[in-house]
Amino acid sequence: MENSAQDVEGLKASREALEFLASIDLKELEHCLFADSLTTVSDTGRELGEFTITVQNANYDNQPCYHVHANSHGSIDNIPCGTSFTAYISTKLETLEQSHHEYVTLQDHLLDRKSQMVRRGDQLLLNKVVTEREAVKRQTFTFPISYLEGFVSEASNLLILRVLAQRKRIPENMVFLTLDPETKITVSTYEGLGQKQQMVGQECMEVFGIKRMVDSIEGVPAVWHCYFLSDGHLASRVQVGSPVTMRLIQLPVQMGGDDKDKKAEFEKKPLVWEEDMQLCSKFLDRKEALKADYTTYVRQHPELKALMADFLQFLLLGKPDDVFSFAAEYFAPFASQSNPESTLKS
Repeated sequence: MENSAQDVEGLKASREALEFLASIDLKELEHCLFADSLTTVSDTGRELGEFTITVQNANYDNQPCYHVHANSHGSIDNIPCGTSFTAYISTKLETLEQSHHEYVTLQDHLLDRKSQMVRRGDQLLLNKVVTEREAVKRQTFTFPISYLEGFVSEASNLLILRVLAQRKRIPENMVFLTLDPETKITVSTYEGLGQKQQMVGQECMEVFGIKRMVDSIEGVPAVWHCYFLSDGHLASRVQVGSPVTMRLIQLPVQMGGDDKDKKAEFEKKPLVWEEDMQLCSKFLDRKEALKADYTTYVRQHPELKALMADFLQFLLLGKPDDVFSFAAEYFAPFASQSNPESTLKS
């Protein structure tokens, strides 16, 4: 199933939104590279789960970009549920690739939604797989890039929110393109909510609020209220109408710009070898070289930790007898380097 170009004609981002995207420089984005960790609480204050966001430097097709990973999991009314996405966002806040996974464990079955978005030439391709009980529904959508100027995915939205929070000013008429829950192109808007006081731990902090609304072609618009600390850290997040709120329980460790890139330094201690010092020296040199090589690779590919963390979470949730088949089924929709049609057929 495909979404044609006619479906997005007439919808476009506002001039103010495009000017805002063009105004963001690399220095501002570098100030957005940090992690957030919030606790999901009910309206009675009971802890239900957690919500984390991590933004890091990365590479995509040998080009510098940002790796964004967000994960929310917990239990609402004793029903386990969660959502996570991993994405690569260009320095111009274009979505290069995004994988999204959402699940709800009902009493007698699992409702599971997976989607993957990837730019291919002049097209934005999206694979979607919805599993409910024994039924599996697969769809493929194609959107022309030429119609998507000012498109904002869920991942690039997180970066936009951090930039707006640090600027503490929301331009008027901020209208972007995005996708609604039914995978249709729609518009999203941003508005300021002003400043207020919020308790974080034992401290009363001043936070800046931003309202984001995503129109729905067939349903009710989704609205989020997010409040941020002065440095862009998320202090609270709630979807209007939801019985739960995500709140910052403890202030994050504040790090200055120069401290981010500093590495821990340890005092060197002399090594005393009783025999064959030359052989031991070569062994240690080789060990350190391998360790540095592996560490560099993991640092350049932060998606490894995010991918394995999500996989293990869903593996432990399902506890399948055949782990290999479960892994093959889990990773199949996210084979971004293969042809989307062949992926769905396999």
